[in-house]
Amino acid sequence: MLKVENIDLYYGAAQALKGVSLTAEVGKVTCLMGRNGVGKTSTLRAVAGQHGISSGKIFWNGEDISSLPAHARAKKGIAVVPQGREVFPLLSVKENLETGYAPLKRKDRKIPETVFELFPVLKDMLNRRGGDLSGGQQQQLAIARALITRPNLLVLDEPTEGIQPSIIKDIGRAISWLRDQKTMAIVLVEQYFEFARDLADEYAVMDRGEIVLSGSGADLSEAEVRRYLTV
Repeated sequence: MLKVENIDLYYGAAQALKGVSLTAEVGKVTCLMGRNGVGKTSTLRAVAGQHGISSGKIFWNGEDISSLPAHARAKKGIAVVPQGREVFPLLSVKENLETGYAPLKRKDRKIPETVFELFPVLKDMLNRRGGDLSGGQQQQLAIARALITRPNLLVLDEPTEGIQPSIIKDIGRAISWLRDQKTMAIVLVEQYFEFARDLADEYAVMDRGEIVLSGSGADLSEAEVRRYLTV
């Protein structure tokens, strides 16, 4: 279980997060929603160890990981699918997937067949360069690369951004399947309301660096949430 307790985060003198608290449980999808620039990505960076917090605590499976660097959190099973995908354009699909080996012990450094069951297009493109894939294919590659690390916490930052509808459905099915395996907690940052609504077991909405709404996905009010999503 992930437990974020009352964290503050700054970029220089600018405060990006103000007292943010969030939980994510294994076997559930927690959706974090809000407009651009309200602190969603900053929250994910804090969880992943990519940016330090100035106060508050972050716990993973009961352990305080607030001061651990990103690579140490990756070894503890925390994997991030970044906004914009960040695949290596000159590496092949296979080589991109193999970059996920970094936090693994040598005996575990292989590509699970599950990856190709979820994203069969990747199996046909193993020798193609990452930069030659479509945006949707790159997004599937970025998720697959995170899964290579055998995560217990999977953090996805706007995986539907700029993706064609057919692949959005494929990604939604993959996230649902991963949740149903009950081996990982999933945190999904998303602005596409329908996608988030259909997947959310729990949800939180951010505005100006703070959580302003949260609760069970079953109780999610479309009207209330959309107030914080529209510009």
